[in-house]
Amino acid sequence: MKFEIRHEIRGRRMRIHLWRRMLTMDQADQFAYYLGNLPGVGLVKVYERTADAVIGYTGSREALIAAIRRFSWKNEKLYENVPKNSTRALNSEYKERLVGRLCTRALMKTFLPAPVRAAATVLRALRYVGKGMRALLERKLRVEVLDATAITVSILRGDFDTAGSVMFLLGIGELLEEWTHKKSVGDLAGSMSLHVDKVWLNTEDGEILVPVSTVKAGDRITVRVSTVIPLDGVVVSGEAMVNQASMTGEAIPMRKAAGAYVYAGTVVEEGEITICVREAAGATRFERIVTMIEESEKLKSSVESKAARLADALVPWSLGGTAATWFVTRNVTKALSILMVDFSCALKLSMPLAVLSAIREASQHHITVKGGKFMEAVAEADTIVFDKTGTLTMAQPTVVDVVTFEGRDQNEMLRIAACLEEHFPHSMANAVVRESLRRGLVHDEMHTKVEYIVAHGIATRIGEERVIIGSLHFVFEDEHCEIPEGGQETFDALPEAYSHLYMAIGGRLAAVICIEDPVRREAENVLCALRRHGIRHLVMMTGDSERAARAIARKVGVDKYFSEVLPEDKARFVEEQKKQGHKVIMVGDGINDSPALSAADVGVAISEGAEIAREIADITISEDDLAGLVMLKMLSNSLMKRVHRNYRFVISFNLGLILLGVGGILAPATSALLHNMSTIAVSLQSMTNLLGEDERV
Repeated sequence: MKFEIRHEIRGRRMRIHLWRRMLTMDQADQFAYYLGNLPGVGLVKVYERTADAVIGYTGSREALIAAIRRFSWKNEKLYENVPKNSTRALNSEYKERLVGRLCTRALMKTFLPAPVRAAATVLRALRYVGKGMRALLERKLRVEVLDATAITVSILRGDFDTAGSVMFLLGIGELLEEWTHKKSVGDLAGSMSLHVDKVWLNTEDGEILVPVSTVKAGDRITVRVSTVIPLDGVVVSGEAMVNQASMTGEAIPMRKAAGAYVYAGTVVEEGEITICVREAAGATRFERIVTMIEESEKLKSSVESKAARLADALVPWSLGGTAATWFVTRNVTKALSILMVDFSCALKLSMPLAVLSAIREASQHHITVKGGKFMEAVAEADTIVFDKTGTLTMAQPTVVDVVTFEGRDQNEMLRIAACLEEHFPHSMANAVVRESLRRGLVHDEMHTKVEYIVAHGIATRIGEERVIIGSLHFVFEDEHCEIPEGGQETFDALPEAYSHLYMAIGGRLAAVICIEDPVRREAENVLCALRRHGIRHLVMMTGDSERAARAIARKVGVDKYFSEVLPEDKARFVEEQKKQGHKVIMVGDGINDSPALSAADVGVAISEGAEIAREIADITISEDDLAGLVMLKMLSNSLMKRVHRNYRFVISFNLGLILLGVGGILAPATSALLHNMSTIAVSLQSMTNLLGEDERV
């Protein structure tokens, strides 16, 4: 593709112009998706009207340019992967509506005679008066009553310009609120939308792993424990407990058996089901997520609720102040100055916009936040509990050795292990599967039904023999397996530097897979940064051995660590910390972490961890860099600072307008103009990014 570089900051940012007059919205979305998935590319903005693109990058400039040149509009496969729910059309619609209102206002003021403008003002006022009357009929003194009273009094006094200005500014405020709310919810829903690549499809030859995009309505797929249900459908066989928190907000699992309907995005916590697909991959889940977000109380933080309550509580005081001023001064103008200014507009508008914009900004850093109250909780948190594997250690551990017993073949043992582990993805399981692929080992299904024992391992049968793979505790204490004769010396010589995955066949140890689980390079710096931003207690909990836990704890610098813990131990510790008055964040990536994620004030999951952990968690961060936690904490702290700053500004500015109006310094029309302009200004400021370029990690 041909393009030219218009502006560039080498190694950081590039602005390019495509050799086209303009782009369609679909083309702009396609190009933005392509750029955003290039290695080293961060911020991407594509402008369809000018055919320009701004690209923030950290990698090789030459590689980026070469990748842009390779882009083709004819790549139909790329179109299939582009998210179907873009806010580009929404932005275009609201920009046109905003410009339309501004132009209409200017034309009316310029060309329409005063009597016609007055008649139009009266007709427009009926809408606001109707809202105020409905509030009174409900016996509630809300902001609509103030608006209706101010507009009505202005019209009765013959001040049509003031009434028209008030309604115009109220309309602009409503449009901006609606626009930002829809965009923020759309961005949030998009980031929460399902991203499942492959599913187990039932065929005449057994189960095969296929891309989800190839599954059609009527196909049958099998979903096992800890796995997200990828498509809507009806259960045809099996039984499972399904967590539907992503659809209903309730984390209590529901029993699903033959005949029950299941939804895409819900998670199998226990059991296994086969589903007849009713809806192929599409936008239905996105639409349900939007509905869930808009209706769920999760979206409301306590500061938003406080702002709404305070706004409504101030309405009677504004009306009372208006009446008292008129009674004392007998001056309608001074009394009307109070009526033109209310605190509730700015409070009710700016607080939700600030929260939604913060959630949107978090999504730009690959952080998915499921509601405003969770960012508030992160800001207040003083304790973080980390799982070790896949969280403080690398998300992609690697197999370094396969130690076998009784002369068994290394590759054969790895092949069997991969065949079992691919059904239950986790960082350790993924390492086994990756090593099998690297060695070119083909592992056709050879086993019976695979059973997952939470926090322990996997069990199945191959032929007449029971095969298990998992932890030391599971293999030797729960399953009572034995070390083969003559294998004790080999067992004792297992390298302590690695994590061990034990596999037994027929009750005897067959192999130990040694997995390197190195500490994340950024872990120590991330923990130090979290302390700087207000976290006082850093705790690590792991099911690994005391030796391994101690070594990791020393490297990363946690305050306290616990080894050889079970899932219930993690959850119990979190509950104890909460009872002691701490606000607790739990960070994990595995099935074992799910109880603790649910118990914490905020559960944070790593995006490449177990699907059930991601669905139960309140926040998900990218697996690429643990620094996302620092970004999350910084954004949350900045959000709360902005909220409190908004409170102070709204109260002080509007109180000043009231005093100036009562003192006769400001006319009612001027008070109304300044009040509404300040409301729009604080709302627009609440929509801006919380962090500057120099603050981003």
